[in-house]
Amino acid sequence: MGSNQNKSTAQIDLQIKFGFLNAENLFLIFDQTLPAHYLKLPEDQWSKLSNSVYDVKPLSKCKELAKVVLENDPDIMMLCEVGGLESLSNFNQYFLNHKYTPVLIEGNSDRNIDVGYLVKKGTPFHFELVTNKNRPLNFLYPHESQSVKTGYPVKGQSQFFSRDCAELRLFFESPENPFLIILLTHLKSRLDPEKIDPGGTERRTAELRTALDIYNELKTQFKQTSIIFAGDMNGTAQKGICDPEFSPIYQETDLQDVLELANVTPEKRSTFYQIKSPTKIDGRQIDYCFISQNLHSKLVASSTQVYRYKDEFGFALDLPKSIDEKLRLPSDHYPIFFTLEKLP
Repeated sequence: MGSNQNKSTAQIDLQIKFGFLNAENLFLIFDQTLPAHYLKLPEDQWSKLSNSVYDVKPLSKCKELAKVVLENDPDIMMLCEVGGLESLSNFNQYFLNHKYTPVLIEGNSDRNIDVGYLVKKGTPFHFELVTNKNRPLNFLYPHESQSVKTGYPVKGQSQFFSRDCAELRLFFESPENPFLIILLTHLKSRLDPEKIDPGGTERRTAELRTALDIYNELKTQFKQTSIIFAGDMNGTAQKGICDPEFSPIYQETDLQDVLELANVTPEKRSTFYQIKSPTKIDGRQIDYCFISQNLHSKLVASSTQVYRYKDEFGFALDLPKSIDEKLRLPSDHYPIFFTLEKLP
């Protein structure tokens, strides 16, 4: 359990700004104290500061990511693809001036990419992090079902979330009485190296259904509590055009995407771009921040956006037209920002 509280709990009309981003391999694991001039190091010297099996994220990209966070100044930043608590803590220390409290529990990823939070210091609430990494998906691949029938063991990891569905509970006096719960996940990717699940669809479907089970259970347990469900969904979950695995969001819950609620135009919702040719760029929204019905009226529509990275002069960069241009961006995903007002 953590606390950033330094104000009276007798708050009225609390406003919280949120950000979400898949930070793309945010590994910052060092074997030595960073030199005082670390921000001015050439990339080759920066990379030598770590002997980790995971490449340290390029210095230029870390600085640009930090600019995004500091410019938008969210109270809570939700992140995917973080290389553990050490990386998140180092990002906060070396690039964000200790402005946040890093919050992360290591999940199930075989790539060691976790979901985590940065909570701004000085916020008028306490928080508690709960993991669901050991929550069974009640899912078996067809070959695993056959193994069970014949008495052979199955790989345990396939029974759980690829990463986690981590709950951040915000409260004033008791963790048993949260005024807001955030569910943050990173669903199964479309990669299928074992050739057992084309597009990762079956596993992603199971993970999504389990996340929605958690959501509905929390709604039953905390009847007055508002809930956010956010993450890299690795698929199209937009209302009306969603991939089949995401239809339960609209059939079985009251969740709505903040970009949809804010009437952000479809062409401005893309958070990920595939470069097929210089003239064919496929933009899709695969990152989402859904909110429960009791939050719909609290969304500040004018604050809701997919942020576009900027150049050194502060102007929004054009969309990448080549792989090289995309690789120069601080992440291969674009962040989402939105504000909720009149909480709790």
